[in-house]
Amino acid sequence: MIARHPPTVLGVDGCRGGWLGILWDGSAAVAIFHSTIRELIDDETARSAVVVGVDMPMGLPDEGARQADRMAQRELGRRASSIFVTPTRSALTMVTQSQASAVNKERGGPGVSIQAFNLRPKVLEVDELARTFVAERGRRLVEVHPELSFHTMNDGSLSHSKRTPEGQEERRALLRRVGIELDPTSTAIPGRIAIDDVLDAAAAAWSAWRVNSGTARSLPDPPEINSDGISAAIWV
Repeated sequence: MIARHPPTVLGVDGCRGGWLGILWDGSAAVAIFHSTIRELIDDETARSAVVVGVDMPMGLPDEGARQADRMAQRELGRRASSIFVTPTRSALTMVTQSQASAVNKERGGPGVSIQAFNLRPKVLEVDELARTFVAERGRRLVEVHPELSFHTMNDGSLSHSKRTPEGQEERRALLRRVGIELDPTSTAIPGRIAIDDVLDAAAAAWSAWRVNSGTARSLPDPPEINSDGISAAIWV
C-alpha cells in the first residue's frame, strides 16, 4: 500500500523585511522567509503547498469599494479597522498619498489613509503575482485576512489587540486549539519580522487549509470580478 502524505498549505503575511510564510500539513508548522512573495511561493519547501493564502488584497476595484472589504468590516465589528478599503487600481498608480486619495475619491471610493498607501508596494507585488500565477501542480492562490480568521476561530471578537502581549497570547491559544503549535518568538526578527506577523501567517495557513478542505466561505459569495479578471474575495 502506498502511504498518502497529508496536503500542505501555505499562509503568507507581509512584514517589514519582506514576506513570511507558514507551511502547515495539519500537524507541523514550518516558517519560511523571503524578500519577495514570488521567491517565497517558489521556495523548494513551499512548492508542496496546494493552497497559498495571502494576507493582501487580490482583485483591485475599478471604482468604489470592494464588496469583500465592506463585508469583512461588518463581520469584524469593533475590530473593523484592521481591514482597510482597497484603493482602486487607478489610485494605486499614484506616487503620493495625497494623489492616491484624490484619485480614489474621483473613482467613488473613500480617501486613502497613509497606512493603506504605505502598503502600496506590497499590494502591487501581489497584484503582479495574481496576474501571472499559474496553478502548476494544482496550487491555488487565495486572499485571506488573519483577523477574520481569528474572529472565526474564536466565534466572535477577540479581547485584545494583536500588538499587545495579551493579544498575542490570545491568538497563540486559538492557533493551538485548531492544531497549529508554534513559538512565534523563535521566528520573529526585530525590525524585520514581528511576533504578530508570525501569528498572522499561521492564521492565514489555517484559512488556506479550510479552502483546501472545502469548509471555507468567501466574502462575497460568489467572489466579485472586476476588469482585471481576478477573483476578489476574502476566504475564511
